[in-house]
Amino acid sequence: MGEAEMIHDGVYLVGGSSLSHFQDAAVFIVDCGGEIVMIDSGAGNGAKAIEKNIRDIPRDPSRISALILTHCHVDHIGSAKYFKDAFSCRIVAHDLDADAIESGDPVRTAASWYNTRLPRLKVDTRLKGELERLGIGGEEIRCIHTPGHTPGSICVFIDRNGKRILFGQDIHGPFSEDFASDIGRWRDSMEKLLALEADILCEGHFGIFNGKKRVEEYIRGYLDQYAGEY
Repeated sequence: MGEAEMIHDGVYLVGGSSLSHFQDAAVFIVDCGGEIVMIDSGAGNGAKAIEKNIRDIPRDPSRISALILTHCHVDHIGSAKYFKDAFSCRIVAHDLDADAIESGDPVRTAASWYNTRLPRLKVDTRLKGELERLGIGGEEIRCIHTPGHTPGSICVFIDRNGKRILFGQDIHGPFSEDFASDIGRWRDSMEKLLALEADILCEGHFGIFNGKKRVEEYIRGYLDQYAGEY
């Protein structure tokens, strides 16, 4: 399908609906020198295409030491077991979504929406704090708890060469009782993201937004859209 895209120094888009498989949410890697951090994994059927894109950069997937899952939905976690089995990376997710990931709960993971089943997958590192820091390859990867879309949704951000890069998957929702969504908590989460004043937003389905103004406009656009919802 498509080719990997460099977003910023050592940060690449390697998977997504136009890059690996039409069901895949965006998949990113961050090259931290001796180690690679992977953020989300796609829905499952595009795993080999994602691996090929990583190799074509060229980067060695065996350097993936951590796979961070931003929440429990299948389009973000479906290939996680493939990468864990192939490259022995640790799986990182928030505690409030970890049980659904481990069990493959068909409703909480939206696997039933995709008419698929998820394999059981152990979460090696369960995040529980409001803001947690992961030291990987001498760099600091920060994970902020952003509940709303799901209880255990997180966003990831890094500071690199004067730019703050925010991986804000599924800022747009959707919201459903099936996912235990909470739009009030989501609004609070969006305010947290606005306070970060990110220079680049890497969104899960709608592309890359460059510049503080564009990032803010994107987030505020959804806050305005859901202003009357409870």
